Amino acid sequence: MKIPINLASQPFRRDRAMLIASIAVSLLLCGTLSILISLARVDNSQLADLRRDVSRLNQQILRATAEQTRLDAVLRKPQNAEAVEQSVFLNTLLKRKGISWTRIFADLEKVMPYNVRVIQIRPSVSAQDQVSLDMTVGANDMAPVIELFKALRDNSLFSYADVKILQPPTQADPFFKCRVSVDYAQKL
Repeated sequence: MKIPINLASQPFRRDRAMLIASIAVSLLLCGTLSILISLARVDNSQLADLRRDVSRLNQQILRATAEQTRLDAVLRKPQNAEAVEQSVFLNTLLKRKGISWTRIFADLEKVMPYNVRVIQIRPSVSAQDQVSLDMTVGANDMAPVIELFKALRDNSLFSYADVKILQPPTQADPFFKCRVSVDYAQKL
């Protein structure tokens, strides 16, 4: 029987592969560190450029705000109140005149069932230039009015049909009347 005996004080170990792998990984990590450092420097320089641009834009905003405040102060003077009031009136009038009646009726014709009548229609323009139509419609039966609501809902030009008043027929008026408010996507 053979017993392996190693009489050396420091036995031979196979560390060369581990050493080479450790050196390769450390070189790879050093390369990655240098790339990250260069990327951080580039990022800092870009960030400095962005900060300069933001500060320049903030200065422009401050100048524009100061100019707006100065102009508002001029407009608030009592001698300019009449001109401002007239200007607001004319702007409102121009917005209302910008609504195309022909286009409203053409778009309503596409969605309106044949047995529903438009009794009254009032367009209005909001502060955000959104056109809404306040309509009173009538029909001999309630089913065509419901078809109209479905058609308005399915059409991309009309949205949010809100029923305000629903009146049944009377002896003097044989129509089911419905007052409805609907948002209309007409560009001014």
